[in-house]
Amino acid sequence: MSLPEYILLAVSSLFVIIDPIATVPAFLAMTPNDTPPQRIRMARVACLVAAIILLIFATSGKLIFKFFGITIPAIQIAGSIVLLLVALDMLRARRSAVQETSEETDAGAAKEDIAVTPLAVPMLAGPGAITTAVLLHNRAEGVTQQVALCVCIVGVCLASYLILSWSARGAQWLNPIAMHVTNRIMGLLLAAVAVQFMIDGLKAADLLGAITKQP
Repeated sequence: MSLPEYILLAVSSLFVIIDPIATVPAFLAMTPNDTPPQRIRMARVACLVAAIILLIFATSGKLIFKFFGITIPAIQIAGSIVLLLVALDMLRARRSAVQETSEETDAGAAKEDIAVTPLAVPMLAGPGAITTAVLLHNRAEGVTQQVALCVCIVGVCLASYLILSWSARGAQWLNPIAMHVTNRIMGLLLAAVAVQFMIDGLKAADLLGAITKQP
């Protein structure tokens, strides 16, 4: 895979799984009494924390999983299932419980500062985003693509901050119908990415060949 193709894959996968546009309604619902500057500060801290967490897992995720005796094919297959669950919920135009549950949203509404939890974790850097970062790092070919992945993570988190800060004064621009259509399209793309990760994992585990060779 060439560098431009890898960057396109990384940016699209990360943006779809982090899904800052779908986070806006929950972000506003959890900060009804906060001023726009306070909301912007929370968004800035949350996106910074999310970027740091994703960078840590992208660069050292394989070492963490190796410590627990988890192989790369196992990560790819399990990760593809997590992404597929999120994609199926997006196709049904609803926020996945993998990204955050209703209980976490309600708990966030009762907090004075939601920047770290639940906004940064798990709404932005949740299991799906962490898994995606690890899978993309595993797919990187050489140092150049690994560095590109880190830049993509920072770029997507910066875009998330811009979207959240833009919504801090209200989200009149957020059309529910357009949002649902966008979520479904992004869900379809994420489902395709998830299936590709699963194929890669099956190939790496040599399970695909074993299945196709069966009479």
